[in-house]
Amino acid sequence: MSSMAILDRGARGGPVLDVQARLGALGYRIDPHEHGLFGPSTEEAVREFQQRRRLIVDGLVGEDTWNELVEAGYHLADRIVYLRHPPFRGDDVRALQAELNLLGFDAGKEDGILGGRTDRALREFQRNVGLPPDGIAGTTTTEALQRLRPQREGPGRAQVREGEALLRLSATLDGARVAVDAGHGSSDPGAVGPAGTTEAAAAYRLAQSLAQTLAARGANPLLLRSAVREPSDSDRARAANEFGAEILIAFHLNSHSDPKAEGCSTYYFGTEAWSSQAGQRLAELIQDELTLRLGLKDGRVHPKALALLRETRMPAVQIEPCFITNPAEEALLRGPRFPREVAEGVADAAERFFGRHDAPGSPAPAHR
Repeated sequence: MSSMAILDRGARGGPVLDVQARLGALGYRIDPHEHGLFGPSTEEAVREFQQRRRLIVDGLVGEDTWNELVEAGYHLADRIVYLRHPPFRGDDVRALQAELNLLGFDAGKEDGILGGRTDRALREFQRNVGLPPDGIAGTTTTEALQRLRPQREGPGRAQVREGEALLRLSATLDGARVAVDAGHGSSDPGAVGPAGTTEAAAAYRLAQSLAQTLAARGANPLLLRSAVREPSDSDRARAANEFGAEILIAFHLNSHSDPKAEGCSTYYFGTEAWSSQAGQRLAELIQDELTLRLGLKDGRVHPKALALLRETRMPAVQIEPCFITNPAEEALLRGPRFPREVAEGVADAAERFFGRHDAPGSPAPAHR
């Protein structure tokens, strides 16, 4: 199902059976009469799963939801994991990272992706407990991890290191490397407004405006896609990582079947068990600037396990400044003033983020 079509209400066949089996194994109830049919109970189970995993809740099984379903089926010690390309992904890897971080071995962001940082932490742990430092998490290593697990949980090493990394950020926006992304692309328009504005085009205008504003303030921005090029989210994350970006800011637009739905929301990386405190702080600063400056309805900040936020190594946020399906907010997107005002607000928030070197968890601006 690597190039699967999106599954939704009414779909039938083997792929639907596969989804239902995985949901059932995770404890979600599927009506027996829907065997092989994507019916109401299957859609409800998908929505519950998406909500729990902090995905976009739309009741559709696309690539992101399918990948999460697969990864959710792995538990620590179910399989042997180690550093490879492409990397192992799954809840077992996330559990491994959490165990290492709790014991003081820096496995990095608990994103469920076994990369170089997790490999180094695993080898260091193995050396410390007298095991061969081969970087292979098999039965012996996982048993040692669980045996040494602290009785009382505190902040893991990853959270401590995130705070330390925040202190090393540029003191000002001047010279800072900022990755800027626009969701979707030329062959993927995203949501479409009542007047025909596509999410891809509107997001690109917002990203362009922000990149220009950041450059005018002395920052070094990198646009992760052009008007015609459409890299995958993983490719965009890789480009931001290779660029050495200190923060990443991505634009999407919200949409809803109700044309009156309105407001601005900002997202940072977070799962059920772990979230980026630096990403949350950046999201809160941006959300405050946009709602206060532009008078937008406050949809607040939320943790999400989106691929771009998950796979980047720096504080990363996704901004949805308005609903493209709301005629009044779509009109804002089509005018010249709104993108500039959004860019100024986001740039001001970035200035505040770089200018304050207190660690994550310090008081953030109060939300209305």
